[in-house]
Amino acid sequence: MVAQGFSVDLNKPLVFQVGNLGETYEEWVHQPIVTKKGPRFFHSDFWEFLTLTVWWAVPVIWLPVSVWCISMSVNRGLSLPEIVPLIALGIFIWTLIEYTLHRFLFHIKTKSYWGNTAHYLIHGCHHKHPMDHLRLVFPPAATAVLCFPFWNLVKLFTTPSVTPALFGGGMLGYVMYDVTHYYLHHAHPTRAVTKNLKKYHLSHHFRIHDKGFGVTSSLWDILTR
Repeated sequence: MVAQGFSVDLNKPLVFQVGNLGETYEEWVHQPIVTKKGPRFFHSDFWEFLTLTVWWAVPVIWLPVSVWCISMSVNRGLSLPEIVPLIALGIFIWTLIEYTLHRFLFHIKTKSYWGNTAHYLIHGCHHKHPMDHLRLVFPPAATAVLCFPFWNLVKLFTTPSVTPALFGGGMLGYVMYDVTHYYLHHAHPTRAVTKNLKKYHLSHHFRIHDKGFGVTSSLWDILTR
């Protein structure tokens, strides 16, 4: 793809190239390259390593965090009948966060150098290389950074005993989201529910990229039509 005299070289690290596409970045990034092996992002081996994540790292790292948070609410005096609705509410709130981030941040339209570069790192790379199995789930380092503002936001509106259970439920929702996302790209569902969910999500990638933003559920897509 050539723009303003510039063409992306897929054999070289991509992150600092894509910004040069300018206004044509939007078109370029939504022309998928369907291979399991993804491109190189950075010259630096260290930064390259931080972009690569096996799918099972998500439940291995974040399920214990979710359980630990929920146990904090138990230690602060909440009973099981009080905690279960908070976990369910946390999962429900996550579905809204998932939808909102995907629709309004991950699909923001950019044309500046740094705007294109940031968008490619956050989500554009996933649309350009949708089957890249090592860049499909969110890197743990980035998730850890985002945990702090989300924790403080929950803390702002809830009591000290409620905060951990509600946050733990949201973290559980996140784990379900990322594992489901990987499953929809790389598994072969046999049940009607998961077949339809896979069809719905792949339609977002390969047919209409400005619709179908829900991954674990189409609820918010339906409510916001």
